[in-house]
Amino acid sequence: MPEVHVRKLGPEQVTAWPDSLVASGTFTVLDAWSKLVHEIYGYDVYRFEAVLGIEVVGILVLTHVPHPIFGNYLATSPFGSYGGFAFASLEGRDALLKHAQVFANELGVEYTVIRFLEDGNRPPTPWLQSPIYSTYLLDLAPNAEDLMKNFGHQHRKHTRQAMKKGFTIQFGRLDLLDETYEALAGSMHELGSPYHSKQYLRRMAELLGDCLEFAVVRDAQNALVGSAVLVYHHGVASNLHANILRKFRSEYAGEFMYWSLLEHYCQRGLQVCDMGRSLRGSGNEAFKLKWRPRQVPLAYWYYLSKGGEIPELNQKSPKFRFAIWLWKRLPAFVVRALGPRLIRGIV
Repeated sequence: MPEVHVRKLGPEQVTAWPDSLVASGTFTVLDAWSKLVHEIYGYDVYRFEAVLGIEVVGILVLTHVPHPIFGNYLATSPFGSYGGFAFASLEGRDALLKHAQVFANELGVEYTVIRFLEDGNRPPTPWLQSPIYSTYLLDLAPNAEDLMKNFGHQHRKHTRQAMKKGFTIQFGRLDLLDETYEALAGSMHELGSPYHSKQYLRRMAELLGDCLEFAVVRDAQNALVGSAVLVYHHGVASNLHANILRKFRSEYAGEFMYWSLLEHYCQRGLQVCDMGRSLRGSGNEAFKLKWRPRQVPLAYWYYLSKGGEIPELNQKSPKFRFAIWLWKRLPAFVVRALGPRLIRGIV
């Protein structure tokens, strides 16, 4: 019986992977996404495929992140919740994992993290699981009102109240770039987190084409309320970024935006809304659970090349508390200049 072997694709080689693996790997396995990461941040991206006979039975896309603050590591799904890894068999999975270990040792990185939807299997030795994130998948319907029936009474009430407050939403692409960036950069500053440059969003829109939309929410006075970056991939709509400015949250502007997105997805005939990852037990998770999605744990598997503990690059880490407090208080011009330099290390 033939064995699975792994081969590395050339930097300019165009991928031709089975649709089933590309769908499972999410948009972060696309050549366009690898090109975005390389062009904007200069990171090297390595693509591998596991082959059985002439059939590709597994795919792995790793980004090398050398950062002076956040370490030297390899990761799948840069700037996405999960993906960059998919397999049709455990043999294909294990062949890619073993190859990733060898590759990590050759590069001399501190660790490798592979992110994908939890499938119930434990990682093989020496890989370790860090079960702190979930994503939230909402099955869509031809009529969005059918979704509303599943919400709790209070959530339905708040959503309908928000729809009467004069908020509007607009969908577009580069015509909405400036407002999309302003709302996201501003809201992330309020949350104490760095954000990408406007050029990152511009290039993303150019590379993903019809697979990407921007959404902008305004109030009755046409003031900017919030925005979202939406990615469409194999019937799944991913809320890659979706934020509301703090002053509008008490008016349930977040409910308005999310409901408007769901209506839009249903009208487009999409099957699933991926609401994005959240830390378990966080306020962000509590908001998403109001929409009655399927909570799906994320498998974050780590290979610690040099030993030590699994790194904590998230807002719950004690070492980031002061940084978050300080970031909220810095002027916008400082935050926008330094933000892309920091966020490039937290892929």
